[in-house]
Order: sequence, then structure tokens, then C-alpha cells
Amino acid sequence: MPHPGLLFSTAPLTDTTAEAILLALPPLTDPLFEGDQWSDIRPALEAVGFTGSPGTFQRVLLPGYGSLPVAVVGTGADPDAAAVRYAVGSGVRSLVGFDTVAVAAPGQDHQARAIAEGAGLGGYRFEGYKASGAKKRATTVVVHADGSDADLRAATVAADAAALVRDLGSIPAEWLGPEDFAQHARESVADLPVEIQVLDEHALREEGFGGILGVGQGSDRPPRLIRLDYAPETATRHVALVGKGITFDTGGLSLKPPASMVGMKYDMCGAATALAVLVAAARLDAPVRVTAWLCVAENMPSGRATRPGDVLRMRDGSTVEVLNTDAEGRLVLADGLVAASMEQPDLIVDVATLTGAITVALGNRHTGVMGDDAAVAEYLAAAERAGEPAWPLPLPAYMEDELDSPIADLVNAKIGDPAGGSLFAGLFLQRFVGRLGEEPDAPRIPWVHLDIAGSGMYKGSPFGYTEKGPTGATVLTLIELLTGKA
Repeated sequence: MPHPGLLFSTAPLTDTTAEAILLALPPLTDPLFEGDQWSDIRPALEAVGFTGSPGTFQRVLLPGYGSLPVAVVGTGADPDAAAVRYAVGSGVRSLVGFDTVAVAAPGQDHQARAIAEGAGLGGYRFEGYKASGAKKRATTVVVHADGSDADLRAATVAADAAALVRDLGSIPAEWLGPEDFAQHARESVADLPVEIQVLDEHALREEGFGGILGVGQGSDRPPRLIRLDYAPETATRHVALVGKGITFDTGGLSLKPPASMVGMKYDMCGAATALAVLVAAARLDAPVRVTAWLCVAENMPSGRATRPGDVLRMRDGSTVEVLNTDAEGRLVLADGLVAASMEQPDLIVDVATLTGAITVALGNRHTGVMGDDAAVAEYLAAAERAGEPAWPLPLPAYMEDELDSPIADLVNAKIGDPAGGSLFAGLFLQRFVGRLGEEPDAPRIPWVHLDIAGSGMYKGSPFGYTEKGPTGATVLTLIELLTGKA
């Protein structure tokens, strides 16, 4: 298991059989340290300069715990569920070398689920390819809080979903081509009430998926479109998830420079996210139909590759002049959005490591959110509840003219003009979102576009439950959006 097993316990923390203890604590000015139970540890915390600031981690010798190793991590003042999750995640990530860890957040027993989620997320470890390495994180975390079976199930499912994204994103591209990705999808839903259909290159050609084919035709490993459908009889809503799954992105003939190519195995994290969230919905028996469209291809240069200036015919019959083969994600997503729209869902959400411009605009932690105002507001509210940073961006009408091509219906990129690159990509995708009626001016299906190019793969110093590599960004929020339980 790529994250620790989670358990709840109501036994006194002093009775633990764990090898180490982690306490998530507020600043010392909190009333918690005025009561009889926790006032005796205050001098020890003052001695090591504990501030209680969010995510600050220290080892400390506390009275009442004998020789048992103890670590403390700050929650900040008046912590909500997101702050508790962040703190515990930071602590479990940092406390290494112990097989079993007991975790408590005094004064926050009502946040049992958030404590468990933080432990599961922060305890993630990629079972990779090192013969030996640094000390490992805990394999079991005992959460000392009065959590319910439902809390434990939800926390475990959320941690599993994020771990699936991080695992798939960490596998080298040599072992994760489009068909390999399809096999991982099959295995992920094998024991769930989920239908899966995989379109190979022949089926894609027959059905007119020119965007996915055009991106993948330069590779010796042909593309795949993977459709998964979780459709419970109790469903009151239908949500479609469309994920960008570029298993490796060289840029194609618009070749990336060497430094920019490093890490491009992560370019399939959008598809991994869509897969993981659908799996989570099915495991939670969510009363919502979820259909995931995973648009999977490898963007490689060759004599077969799409050239700058070539025109692709998309699934809806519209044509795109490809000016930049490194703006490939929007091409595969366009086909996925058309296919999703044909089923007339109540909401479409696409997820993609789409533009470098989003990192310039929002940094490495916020997800860029575009789309219909009401749908964007719904997503942002879910992100607030889940504690994941997100920020709304416009789809300005004045940029529509920049999509025009002299020989096709639209172009896929602005050449020589970096201004508003993420917005341009969002406007491009919007063209492929279907309408609610046959009239050309009918409203489009409610749609949200999530650009996780910055938030989905992290290169900086670890923080909270996040470390370098694929992060699983938007997983908690999308589970919340679908189930209301995150």
C-alpha cells in the first residue's frame, strides 16, 4: 500500500503501543494549554521554541510519555478541517523511521476524518526503484479520535485516490505508454460497478477522433481513449470528467528544449485524476453517475508526426490548424469534450496539466479554474471545503478572434504572443463543449476547466502533505464536488 493503513482508537494516548507519537497542536496562547490535561507539556514546548504555526514540525521530550519518541506539529490558531489535515499531513510526512505512529490533535476530536486524511496523504510513499534509500514513513497510523466507520472509509478512499494519481505520475514513461495506462485503468475498476471501454487507434480513426490521433501518430505506441462509466441506479446527477493523458510530452516536432522535457512523464496527471476520482465515487457508493474520458497519447517526433501547419479534423467535424505541436493537450481534450458532450451530462469537468502560463500566473499551488460562472462557483466552493487552493480566471470574449485560422475553423496556439496563454487555451476548449439544445445559440453544457500544470506536479520544497513530484491536486475537491463528503 502506498500510504499507511489507518485506524481509529479511543484509548488514552499514553496507552499506545505505537513506536512514536505525533501531536498536532495550536499556538501556546490557545486555551488548550490552560486546562489540566495539556498544561504540563507547555514548559517543554516553550523550551524548544514551539510556535504552533501551520506545519511547523519539531521533535520534543514531553512529560508523561517516558522514552517514547514524540513529535509536535503546528495547526495554527483556530484550525478548521483543512488546517488540521495540512498539519497532520506535514507531521506524518516528516516523522520517519517508525513503523507505527499514534496521532492525536487535542481539542480537534470532531475533526477525526481530517486527521485521518492528513495521515494518509502525508504518509504517501512511492514504492519505486531504489535498492536502498532514506528512512521510510509509517506503515500504520493510529488516529486517537472518536471517528466513525464512515470517516475511516472516506479518509482511506481519499488517500487511495491521491496515491493512485501520484503512483501513475511517478512511473517512468518507458513503462507507462497509452496501452499500459489503459491496463492500469482496467485493474483499478476490476472489482467495482464500473463499465470500461478502450478505443484503440483503429476505433479512434473509425469514429473520427482526429485530435487524439493527430497527437499520438508520431509515437510507436498508439493512442487510446478510455471511457469509464459508474452509473448507480440511485444517481440524481451525471458528471463527466475529461482528463489529459499525455504519457510523455516531447513537444512533438515543436520540440521542447532538454530542461523543459524533464518531468514530462507527469503530463498524464489529468487523466490519472479523472480515473482516481471516478474510482473514489464508486467505492463511496456516491449517488451520482460519473463518466470519465481519459484521452491518452504519447507526443513524439518522427516522420509520421503532425507538422506545424497541418490541419486535424476533430470528433465534431471541426478543423484545427496546428501551429504548435507542443500545444497538444488541448487537441486530445477537445475530442474528449465532444465525446462527453454527446451524452448530455449535467456538468463537464476537464483536468489537465495544460499550460506553462498558469504557473506564471498562479504559481505552483493554485489550480486555475475557468468555465461557466455557476459551475466555477460550485467548484470553488468545493475547493474551499476541501482546503485545496484554486483561483478563477476569465474567458475574455475579446480573445475569441485570436482563435481564427485562415484555412481552418481555428488554430491551436498563438505564435510569438505569450499574453494570456492559459486563457487562450480555455477559450479553445470552450469551443468543443456541447450545447443543451440543437439551436446554435443554445446554452452550453455547464463546464469547468482545471489547469493543474502548476499545482499537479510540484518541484519545490515539501509542504503539508505534499512533496516533490505529482501531487494529486484537485482530487479532494472533485470528490467533494461529486459526493459532498470530502
